[in-house]
Amino acid sequence: MDRKELYLKTMFCCMSCDGEIAQIEVERIKSMASQTDFFNGMDIEAILNEYVSSINKDGILFLKRYLSYLSETNLTQEEEMGIVDLSFKIIESDNIIKYSEVKFFKKIRARLSISDEQIFAKYPEKEDFLLPDIQVNEDPKWDNVVFGEIKFADHVG
Repeated sequence: MDRKELYLKTMFCCMSCDGEIAQIEVERIKSMASQTDFFNGMDIEAILNEYVSSINKDGILFLKRYLSYLSETNLTQEEEMGIVDLSFKIIESDNIIKYSEVKFFKKIRARLSISDEQIFAKYPEKEDFLLPDIQVNEDPKWDNVVFGEIKFADHVG
């Protein structure tokens, strides 16, 4: 998986880890893709729907595979900070931060080599995301979750 796909999968995992995908989260990805050329050449909607199909089929295992891949991938500090940036942007995009999202971020954080100090220097208001108050090996808790197809709205809100 290339870095673009890793970043997109990071955003998808962060928006699905709470058992729901808010349209505003989808629109945030669309907006980010249209405001930068980083995702040029990618059919983001199609890729997100592939992820939906996979997570509907595999459930929590989809998230575990992402985390496992993240553990095994050699990323630069800049790329790791990119993962952190995108995670925060998606988690906060619906203005509702659930503990399951914070917990999933902590799972991501546990697989990165950048320091808490580096993250805190850029995001001083994110202390709750960095506090060591959970077991990072716990699985997310959702039962019988099935996500619908992702469709980009005609306008960005």
